[in-house]
Amino acid sequence: MNTAPLFEPFKCKSLELKNRIVMAPMTRSFAPGGVPSGDAASYYARRAAGNIGLIVSEATVIDRHSAMNDPDVPHFYGEAPLARWQESAEAVHAAGAMMVPQLWHVGSVRNVALNWFPPVPAESPSGLSRPGKPFAEPMTEEQIADVIAAYASAAADARRLGFDGIEIHGAHGYLIDQFFWDKLNERTDGYGGATIAERNRFGCEVVKAVRAAVGDDFAVIMRVSQFKQHDYEARLAQNPAELEEWLGPLAAAGVDILHCSQRRYWQPEFEGSPLNLAGWAKKVTGCPTITVGSIGLRDPDVSEDPKNIVEDLARRVADGEFDLIAVGRALLGSPDWAQSLSRGEPEPLIDFDAGVLEALR
Repeated sequence: MNTAPLFEPFKCKSLELKNRIVMAPMTRSFAPGGVPSGDAASYYARRAAGNIGLIVSEATVIDRHSAMNDPDVPHFYGEAPLARWQESAEAVHAAGAMMVPQLWHVGSVRNVALNWFPPVPAESPSGLSRPGKPFAEPMTEEQIADVIAAYASAAADARRLGFDGIEIHGAHGYLIDQFFWDKLNERTDGYGGATIAERNRFGCEVVKAVRAAVGDDFAVIMRVSQFKQHDYEARLAQNPAELEEWLGPLAAAGVDILHCSQRRYWQPEFEGSPLNLAGWAKKVTGCPTITVGSIGLRDPDVSEDPKNIVEDLARRVADGEFDLIAVGRALLGSPDWAQSLSRGEPEPLIDFDAGVLEALR
């Protein structure tokens, strides 16, 4: 297999990666009381040692009691959680990779698998949990300002602790994405509007505050998606012009890299072009992009030769369609996935078993 383009170095501000392979963020709920488990550092370091260039942490909540929908997701605030995160960053560096935390606020998304709610009301643009379903009061402008400040504080802590950048979670129907989406953002003030360009004000203000907190030389990544976890057909941009209206201001506000989430990376984003979401995001903004979506997994709907799929990724990186590839579930059961790929081993795709995650406890 010709996978050489995936193992070329990549640099963007504070990120100096040895290759183009990223470990995608994956929620584990292994942090009772918000404190990452004692083996978190070894979990990340093990995958870094498997020839990953960049580790993106599982989603970590900012300092808002309403930011989480699971009591066992990790915090990115407080002395004990931050000490554990510093251990993880140091372990990943020792294993030869770089690391960024993903900063998260779930907004009004509830975890239907748990009979648990945060101790304060949910924060969301219009108080809707789903389209047409009221859940709480809309956020006040004071709450909006406090949430923005919490993102900035977390980003500053990331730099202080020795991380190599940060990722802002702006995808999958969580808080920032709720502001983007007209089905959940019905506000009539300056944080709402009929167009995506109007509704991305909150996201842009988060980015600007984060940028001010970390300085110009620290890499800021933002994860974006069209789909939501409860609506795979949702679309914020129907065409490239709307995509530019959405993502262009975020890039201007200070986003360096766009992490473009699709359920399957190989699906074209708009009719008439083979480019996927990451390809189009790079085209309309000029920002480097990360593509993600079932990379490394066998897909029952795809009969393509695994070798051809991996070579397709490498070719598209070489052609400049996108710059980095993010691998998620494949790395849970196969921490050496990237190492195997670099050696040209013949079976680059694996079957995912959800039991792997339980075995990591």
